[in-house]
Amino acid sequence: MELSWANKARIAAAATLGILVIGVLAWPLAVPDDPLAPVRSARIGFLGTLVLLALAFVTGLAGYFLTWPHGREIAILAVPCGLAVWVLRSGPMQALTQAYTAPAARQALLHSLRFEPVFWLTIVAAGFAGVLVAQHLRPGPGTLLTVSLLKSYLRPHVALTGVAALILGTLLAHFCLGVFAQDISAATTGAATQPSIGQVITAGIAAFAVAGFAIKKFFDLSYVWTAATSVLVIPFSYSYYGRSETVARFAETYPAVFFPHAVFAILPLQIVALGAIGSVLGYWLAVRYDFWRKHEAKA
Repeated sequence: MELSWANKARIAAAATLGILVIGVLAWPLAVPDDPLAPVRSARIGFLGTLVLLALAFVTGLAGYFLTWPHGREIAILAVPCGLAVWVLRSGPMQALTQAYTAPAARQALLHSLRFEPVFWLTIVAAGFAGVLVAQHLRPGPGTLLTVSLLKSYLRPHVALTGVAALILGTLLAHFCLGVFAQDISAATTGAATQPSIGQVITAGIAAFAVAGFAIKKFFDLSYVWTAATSVLVIPFSYSYYGRSETVARFAETYPAVFFPHAVFAILPLQIVALGAIGSVLGYWLAVRYDFWRKHEAKA
């Protein structure tokens, strides 16, 4: 079950489209006043959000036709790849902790970041909506919304299964981010330090790939569920490690590059954009693994 050169070209085309439309064209909507500052959703504003949602929708729509007949599986990567450009151009979390040194200010900062992933996931979802609309306009081979597919969403205990998948995905992503985004030189201090952007990208994609693989294997659910966990990782980590006394201790006794957990050193934009890419990767790795077990392992 090898990835054909044609599909590799389709993936590259979807990524390029997202990079050009979201990563480059839409960048002025989010560019911080300070070039060293992180990208925050509050910078975009209401009008900018509407424009960004429209661009994400159009990107998903166009990406579907660009990568047809496999647009449903490939075009969903366009918007996350575009946001990944913002990940590269954004300043680190360290810039925020250096600006908010007082314990109360640091606590307020963490509170403002807690639900910001919802904003970024909404942008990703707008791109996915564009893909679904395009699929309705021109269904690809084997992608029609059949009765059997509808029944799969209405199967018994689907709600309980979904909740269990979200819990498992959140815990796995949280744990893997703590491992992959941990600076080895600071591991003995019991605190995480600000990782490099390359390490953030590797950790974000790998952590959600692990979660996506597990959710597909154990619950047979799609990457949509894994991507949804990206809005839960930060609130979970902040609730567990971000108690007021912990935040105060770090603000008063540690330099701004130290954090209670590696998740604190990763921006919401980075969690969601890289998480969406990793979710898709992990899902298809699980599909390929199942294919290998059923066919190649018997040879």
